[in-house]
Amino acid sequence: MHTVSPTDYHEITQVSDPQLSPDGDRVAFVRTVPEDDETLEATIYVVPFGGDDPTQFTVSEGVDSQPRWSPDGSHLAFVSTRGADDDRPQLWLLPTDGGEARQVTSVVGGVSGLEWSPDGSKLLFTQSSTPEDREEGRDMAVESDYEPETPDPRVIDRMIYRAAQRYTDGRRSHVYTLEVAKALEQGVVTEGDNDAITRLTDGGEDFTGATWGDGETIYYARKLGEEPDDSIESEILAHDLDTGDVEAVTETVGWVTSLEATEDGRVAYPRTPRERFTLRQTNLEVYDRTTETAVTVTDSIDRTITGRFEWSPDDSTLYFLTPDEGSVVCWSVPGDGSEPPTKVYGEGVTVEDFSVGQNAVAYIQSEWDHPGDVFASTRAGNEATRLTRVNADYLEDRAVAQPEELRYESEQGPVQGWVLTPPNFAEEESYPLVVEIHGGPHGQWTESGTMWHEFQSLAAAGYVVFWSNPRGSIGYGEDHAAAIERDWGAVTLTDILAGVDLVCAREYVDTDEQYVTGGSFGGFMTAWTVGQTDRFRAAVSQRGVYDFTSFYGSTDAFKLVEGDYGVTPWEDPEYLWEQSPVAHVPDVETPTLVLHSDEDYRTPANTAELFYLGLKKHGVDTRMVRYPREGHELSRSGEPGHVVDRLERIQRWFDGYSEYSEAPPALERGPNEGLSSAEDEGTDAGAEDEN
Repeated sequence: MHTVSPTDYHEITQVSDPQLSPDGDRVAFVRTVPEDDETLEATIYVVPFGGDDPTQFTVSEGVDSQPRWSPDGSHLAFVSTRGADDDRPQLWLLPTDGGEARQVTSVVGGVSGLEWSPDGSKLLFTQSSTPEDREEGRDMAVESDYEPETPDPRVIDRMIYRAAQRYTDGRRSHVYTLEVAKALEQGVVTEGDNDAITRLTDGGEDFTGATWGDGETIYYARKLGEEPDDSIESEILAHDLDTGDVEAVTETVGWVTSLEATEDGRVAYPRTPRERFTLRQTNLEVYDRTTETAVTVTDSIDRTITGRFEWSPDDSTLYFLTPDEGSVVCWSVPGDGSEPPTKVYGEGVTVEDFSVGQNAVAYIQSEWDHPGDVFASTRAGNEATRLTRVNADYLEDRAVAQPEELRYESEQGPVQGWVLTPPNFAEEESYPLVVEIHGGPHGQWTESGTMWHEFQSLAAAGYVVFWSNPRGSIGYGEDHAAAIERDWGAVTLTDILAGVDLVCAREYVDTDEQYVTGGSFGGFMTAWTVGQTDRFRAAVSQRGVYDFTSFYGSTDAFKLVEGDYGVTPWEDPEYLWEQSPVAHVPDVETPTLVLHSDEDYRTPANTAELFYLGLKKHGVDTRMVRYPREGHELSRSGEPGHVVDRLERIQRWFDGYSEYSEAPPALERGPNEGLSSAEDEGTDAGAEDEN
């Protein structure tokens, strides 16, 4: 039987975005597989409740996403890059009783936020465009080969002028509707007027969270304040399609990415307390336009809502997800807040997305023994059924180890963690230990989810793997998450090392062979750790934050520093410097590999460059590896070749310092020696960036 390896990424299927059909008999979902080293192929499949195999619903071309059933089930709308620029996915309609999908938009900003009107006559969507795009009508119709000019020079007037993997370059998110019958009649329009599309918003603002209420009302949000990029306050607006009138409904605080509304005028939205907002739980609030009152329906649970939430088809109940002590669970709550929330499903597993029908809930679930499949249960969470086994062939021939849960005491209180041993584990033998640290900082790890492949491949390489949810993590209540206020490093490290000490007390762990890695906040913590202790033999720091002042001035998430630390660099520069890993570089002795993406605008590379240069100046074994075309999500959605390369470089770096491996240190080998990329021609390209 084979063990899990980094190159297995090419064989692993991912599923996402489950959508129950109106009749409740089928679930549409997105199936994503690596096509080659550079591209992913995402296709829409449909699986029946009756136990039959999934059926491919769209052709294998480009990246399909956002499958959405029409209210009568006659059409499936989706977004696709087929035949289009990857940055401009377009809207397609597919008759569900047979026939070809038809493209119905060709717009400059691409299509996102897709949602049918209650009567199925219109589709709501958003796109990002410049004032010039809107003036020239390119947000209505544009040739498929249109290429916008890159600004030269790039003139910047906004506080947040880049995010994800791109610069905004004057683009703002606006809200549109499309008349379905007219769009199907006229076909795709690439020039001139497009009578099927109507723009509802305009100007130099971003409009987010667009959703239908009744058939003539659309809700969306926009930031408040003289400088919206510096604001955490938003107002929710109601747009009357009959009159064109726009009414301010209510206001909320926090990052508003989604809204959900009912036909009788109730709007659900996230709300976070204003004071220390990055350290606080995000609740779900419902505003009733009829009574002009609001109720916080999640107030009775000490959990923060994450991701999406959804009304039941009868508009009586809200469903939402929260982290919950190493699981991600689905809850339900009456929309009027008359009863406290009830856990529907998910204890002991990771629920990643869901869709609510008349009688059932469909969801994506991952567990320790598989990276994710489509499941369904009754709306009360009973009679759960697994509808797909998309990785059955792959898993049949793989030895997959089961993590062991740990509940341990730090000097700061209880902590949850996990230990994963190699699949051929023998307790009388000894093994090196890898400590993994999660991102966030207010994130949570489970025993499955997005890290399934990385943890399993490290264990298969002969390492015991330990991970935990130290203070700062969500899923354990607000006090647990807020405990790292003004101190990311020391507080988190205390909890982590308490778990490491516990694991190291086991006879099969070689205490001379400890390694550490993590990404984002985990990259910060990896760099912080090697500046505080020399117990780790080698480290790999990924997409981290290394200097708070530089990070504050270059990230789209500067509010995280203000919220968690309560200061700006001008108010207390010395304090922020001492809290930064680069301040402690003179104390680092641990060989440290630094991994970063060139287009990471969440944790920009300038702080990684400072950390790397500091390590070099102080004689520490180090190397920086930069991934072109990648952003902050490399490990989850990067180019397949880069995803594999990252995992292989982590293992190779650790192997080079381990007595359990015959491999020499990576610095004594060619830049790509021992990696699968070495099989390709030209693998030493970019070697001048290595040392």
